[in-house]
Amino acid sequence: MIITGKCWKIICSDAMDYLIKNIGLLATPEGDMAKSGEAQNKIRTIKNAIVATKNGKITYAGSMKGASDSPEIISAMDQESVIEIDAGGRLVTPGLVDAHTHLVFGGFRQHEFDAKIAGASYLDILKAGGGILSTVEATRAVSYDDLYAKSAEFLNKMLAYGTTTVEIKSGYGLDLETELKQLQIIHDLSKNYSVVPTFLGAHAIPKEYKDNTEGYVDHLINEMLPTVASRKLARYCDIFCEDSVFDIKQSRRVLEEAKKLGMGIKIHADEIVPIGGAGLAAELNAISADHLLQADDLGLNAMAKSGTIAVLLPATGFYLDKGYAKARKMIEKGIPVAVASDFNPGSSPSYNMQFVLNLACLKLKLTPSEALTAATLNAAAAIGCAESKGSLEVGKDGDIAIWDCPDLNFLFYRYGNNQAYKVIGHENRMDGC
Repeated sequence: MIITGKCWKIICSDAMDYLIKNIGLLATPEGDMAKSGEAQNKIRTIKNAIVATKNGKITYAGSMKGASDSPEIISAMDQESVIEIDAGGRLVTPGLVDAHTHLVFGGFRQHEFDAKIAGASYLDILKAGGGILSTVEATRAVSYDDLYAKSAEFLNKMLAYGTTTVEIKSGYGLDLETELKQLQIIHDLSKNYSVVPTFLGAHAIPKEYKDNTEGYVDHLINEMLPTVASRKLARYCDIFCEDSVFDIKQSRRVLEEAKKLGMGIKIHADEIVPIGGAGLAAELNAISADHLLQADDLGLNAMAKSGTIAVLLPATGFYLDKGYAKARKMIEKGIPVAVASDFNPGSSPSYNMQFVLNLACLKLKLTPSEALTAATLNAAAAIGCAESKGSLEVGKDGDIAIWDCPDLNFLFYRYGNNQAYKVIGHENRMDGC
């Protein structure tokens, strides 16, 4: 599909071919794996560039000068079916990859806003039966059709902001029926959008298991996980490893069982209280540890050795007013850093990855090149898609963002407005990549 700055869209088949000409500056990381340390700051930039795609795959991404001898470009120019786009001297990057969202949910949580302003913490609201549990109640009540329509609308708006691939977690059911409903919606969305499904049944303790966390962990391991795995509805299993939610021992049990069932693993780690989630992520070779606001040096050192990707969520720190993860320390330690929106109705009610990139530079202190890598190639690696997503290179999917900006600094320097000019999103069936 293609989304333009005027917010109209064309749902297209993978057979549609594009030729994007007159690119003022093409900026992209390179490779098919996460970048860490100094490598995260190294991207390819080309002035006066051109990009061509065929059957949804990039066939050329380079200078206009070199394109005159390219058989792919010559062939593309000769075909009437090719859609030509004049970038008008604008900036072009890979489509953004949002590697951590919870966008399939019922209702919103604006009724908690007054308590939040008055000083109630995230865990205070959760303990009072609000927060995640409030959204669980709403999600259980809403129909499949209504929930699908709401989720598709979110994805369309995310595309209009430049996000072309999205990881989506369940976790607002906390019972088998509703978790399967959420995961089925994510699966069905994958017919028209590039999405990656994650099972997050261990998001909170449901009211049915109040004061019986171990009983719910047993239910997750004995009933929910085997059913989700047998139906192949989730690529990853995640858990909210946090004080007053799931402790290290419980998290290890759930994630080890998920690995046995063939699922990749992720962890919500050390967001509010440093209980050792980062270290557990490294111990279990999780593909990513997310949040990490309170992660200590011991856990970060272990992540650096394991290669676990740090998925940082600065919009959540902004909204909860809890500060920001130590991104510079992570990069210095050699940990690959990605950024994501954490879009959800409670702690990050925004899907705007452009704002996330503003925060990545202003609050996480990433350079623009590091931030671009964090929101494209490293984010793709954090959801197992780096071989096909996250950079503008021959053979990769044609996920392309054209920005109404002259250069990369301008994209991250301005905030509060949508700078996406045109966005081409590669449709993929089979969970995103």
